[in-house]
Amino acid sequence: MSETEEKMKHLDEMTCLLYLERQLDRARGLEVSLHTQECQSCRTLLRALERESRLLTRAMFEDNEPLPSRLAQFQEAARRSMQWIWALAFGLAATGVYALYTEYIEPWQRQLHEAGFNGTNLLGLLIFQSPFWKGWQSVITLLEFLALATLGGLGLMFLRRRIRRGSALALVFASLCAALLAPTQASATEFRKGDRITIGKDEVVHSDLYVAGGQIRIGGTIEGDLVVAGGDVEVSGHVLGDMLSTSGQVRMTGQVDGSIRGYAGNITIKGKVGRNVMSFGGDVNLDHDALITGSVTTGSGRLSLDGHVGRDLLAFAGQSNISGDIGGAAKIYGGELNIDSSADIRGPVDFEGDKEPQVSPQAKLASPVHFVKQTHGPNYSNPHYYIWQLIWASAYILFGLVLFALMPAFSSQAVNSLQEHLGATLGLAVLVGFGLFVAALIACVTVVGLFVGLATLALWFGTLYFGLVVVGAQLGQWLMGRTKEFWPLVGRMCVGVVIIRVLAMIPQVGWIFKYGAAFWGLGAISLVIFRRFQPVPATGLTVPP
Repeated sequence: MSETEEKMKHLDEMTCLLYLERQLDRARGLEVSLHTQECQSCRTLLRALERESRLLTRAMFEDNEPLPSRLAQFQEAARRSMQWIWALAFGLAATGVYALYTEYIEPWQRQLHEAGFNGTNLLGLLIFQSPFWKGWQSVITLLEFLALATLGGLGLMFLRRRIRRGSALALVFASLCAALLAPTQASATEFRKGDRITIGKDEVVHSDLYVAGGQIRIGGTIEGDLVVAGGDVEVSGHVLGDMLSTSGQVRMTGQVDGSIRGYAGNITIKGKVGRNVMSFGGDVNLDHDALITGSVTTGSGRLSLDGHVGRDLLAFAGQSNISGDIGGAAKIYGGELNIDSSADIRGPVDFEGDKEPQVSPQAKLASPVHFVKQTHGPNYSNPHYYIWQLIWASAYILFGLVLFALMPAFSSQAVNSLQEHLGATLGLAVLVGFGLFVAALIACVTVVGLFVGLATLALWFGTLYFGLVVVGAQLGQWLMGRTKEFWPLVGRMCVGVVIIRVLAMIPQVGWIFKYGAAFWGLGAISLVIFRRFQPVPATGLTVPP
């Protein structure tokens, strides 16, 4: 018998498996059984397959299968390594928070304190002492209404099974009628508008006054706050509260017991201010007769200070001329500083500008002017610059690590969408990147929408940072290959973020790489969010005839 005929007589593995699973017919099964009794090799194959089948069946029904020793050792080593990784991550986070506080928040708090905002924390400074604090009452009223509506809805949901539908409708309509018939609170605000508005010297307004017009003259007494918007505004009367002005030209020759917040092309103060002055305009003039009890914060093209300031001065001006009295410190940022002979500054003077200050020898200064020449752009020769770049890169990596760990599926989809949908992500980058920012600014202009606008701006900035991390992950995948695993993706993200930060350090064009990556990533995130809100069509359903 030849070797080929001998091989053809042996059973194959499929026949043996069908025999073990009792899938052969009776005649074929008897034939296989007789053959295995006579053939040693087929009997050995059948026993091996039977043993393998039993092992696989037992493994499928075991709940907790022990790991092999090598895998268990690797898992323990990985767990110990993760402790060091998280310790390093928290260390970087603490370093970033400390650097952020010392570099940005603490100087802002100090400057706000010098400007007269004496809150105990940053939240109090931003909210309770904001120049727009009047609008928060409307926000609180809206929140109260939403809270009552929520409680009412929960009550109806709780009682919907205990009362009939007609009774529920009657209850709803009765509540609405009671709300409509409830007496409204008397408004403590007076509004006036027109082309020319004049409040005489003997007129007294017993509330807050909101005025809008072309030419506005306030000569009487305002027992509350004065909010004015116009082309030409002159206040020669007495304002017992604060004054907030947005106008083309403002002249204050009377008395304001509170603070002045002015946004105008030209601001002139000749009267008395009981607290602080915050002014932004083309020209800001504090006349010789001006008396500000508190501090002055100003941002203008030209500042002329000839009056008396009781506390500190914080100025951002192209040209600053000081010939009056300052009871505290003076910090001035701008192009030029001139201190005349009649100036009297009782605190330290810090000036950061393009030119050295011109100080008269007859000027009375508590100490010589501390001058720092302004540097435009980063100082590449300073090691401090590279340390901060390293800190910011670490902060980006830590931020991306947290987001990738919290939202792995969302992050992976955002990274993949950059390559799969290039045109859509770029289009959404322009649409959402600029449209959302403009919408948030418009919301901030309205008093009631201020909270929504600020929250939207915060979300917009946070999404830009996340977008840069997403683009960094995609850049790392282009260089090192695509992956779906978590830690390899994080490693590629680290490489990409470092590359983007290095490209951002290039003079003149670095900002293009930085903001281009951030906006592109914002487009990818917007695309993923848009697709998640789209309804998924059902598949596999048959339409009945």
